Parts: sequence; C-alpha cells; structure tokens
Amino acid sequence: MSDTNSDSPRITRDVTSAAAFNCEVASGKRFEFGKNWQRFLNVLTEERIANAVRSLQQQLGLDHLDGLRFCDAGSGSGLFSLAARRLGATVHSFDFDPSSVGCTQELKRRYFADDPHWTIQQASVLDQDYLKSLGQFDVVYSWGVLHHTGAMWQAIENVTALVAPKGRLFIALYNDQGWLSRMWLAVKRAYCCCTLGRWAMTAMWVPGFFARMCVASLVSRRNKFAAYYHERGMSPAHDWIDWIGGLPFEVAKPDDVIRFHEQRGFELLKLTPTRSLGCNQFVFRMSHSSK
Repeated sequence: MSDTNSDSPRITRDVTSAAAFNCEVASGKRFEFGKNWQRFLNVLTEERIANAVRSLQQQLGLDHLDGLRFCDAGSGSGLFSLAARRLGATVHSFDFDPSSVGCTQELKRRYFADDPHWTIQQASVLDQDYLKSLGQFDVVYSWGVLHHTGAMWQAIENVTALVAPKGRLFIALYNDQGWLSRMWLAVKRAYCCCTLGRWAMTAMWVPGFFARMCVASLVSRRNKFAAYYHERGMSPAHDWIDWIGGLPFEVAKPDDVIRFHEQRGFELLKLTPTRSLGCNQFVFRMSHSSK
C-alpha cells in the first residue's frame, strides 16, 4: 500500500510529461528525438559503447567514476548513461521524450538488468520541483539537450543546481552562428510542420551532409565517417536527422556560457569548440565548497 502511494507522484508526473510532449509534437513545436534514437539502437555495437566510454573519460578527465553519482539530464539514446554505469557510477537518467526514456530502459535491460544503481524516469529539466527531489550529483551530464527545451538559459540554470560541491558539469550547446542559426531554425520548423516538410527537408539536406563528409575525407585523407564513429560512438546519419529536425532550437556563444557559469561559482575545466555546425562542449567544476 505504501509503495503504491509513494509511486503516485511519479506516475502522475510521467503522465503529465507525456501529455505535454505529445501536444508539442502534434503542434509542430517539437521533434521526436526518441524515435530517432530507437533507430540508432539498431546499429549500437560494443565498439560504439567502448568509444562512448573513452570519450566520457577524456572529457571529464577521470579514468573511472566508482563511488560517484552521475545524472544524465536528457538521456536520449541512453548510451552515455550506459557508459557512466560501466565506469562505475551510480546513474540517474531522465528525459522528457517517452521514446528516449524507452531507449534508456532498453539499454539497461540489455546490459544492467535489475541493477539498483541505475534509475530511469521521465521528466523535464524545466521541472524544478522534480530536480530538487533528486539531490545533488558528482557529475551532471547534459549533451545536446538544454538548447532543445524551449527555455535554454533556464534549463542551464536548473542543471547547475544539481551539481554537488566540487562536482563536474558536462554540457554541450549549439553554437551561435548568427544568420546561419536563424536559417536552421526555419529548416527545423519546416521539418516538424508536417510529413511533407519532413520528407522535403530530409531529401534536401542529408545528401549535402553526406557529400560534405565525403569531400572532407578526400581532402584530409582521413575517413571522417570513421572518425565520427570513434569520437563519441555516435552515428552521423542519426545525428543529421537530429540536427535537421531538432526543435525547440536555441544557440549560445561560448563566452556567454562561460560567463554565466563563472557567475554561479563554476570554473571552466575544458572547452571543446566546434568550428561550424554542432555543439560547443563545456566541462565545468563547482568551485565553491557550498552552494
């Protein structure tokens, strides 16, 4: 009886989040990231997982996460929740997209079934009451998520509160490219507006992305497809669809992001900038002994 009662707020939150998500999708305001990640799981291999583990180690500057609490805020495919768990962390994953939650649950089922050290829920990073219920974490990870909330700076503010004293915050945010960013916002809106828009934008942009990567491979004499695969274990084709359709969409300049965090007691440990499309990656550490 008590177990059922304790689960009621979570179940109510899940139903409310799912309803809000479906409403935004139906109105053309949100891309269904989770359905794209479901397709990605069909090509997930042990080598991709190992690449994800290695990239997490390199970015965080930590060889292992034993004894640390890790929060994956916007878990997406669940790949980096899995990577953190393999590194020994106690992991809490959540996502606003029900299908992304399903992807993360599927990876747990495959690799850590019935593991009490990995919990997964559906929730929004904008839900401050939910976030307060989680406590704080030694590592908070939110890669390519906060700019898809519709309230990016509030979402960034919210995740900073999850970081424990001396903890690390690893986020990736779309780079502000001025007029190009405004153009991509129009593309994303066209993609999400209807089935015809989805097919038209895919047909227009995916061949160009493919050709661009082929040319880059020839010029550099380095297989850019393989390099992409080895960098984070991700798939360029699935990321292209994510990029073309990804609404909501906001961008930020690196200096603004760094200043925002420094004003809240964080120090920058590592910046991995993008030269064009895509995300700037930031690793911060909470420098205050208390918040």
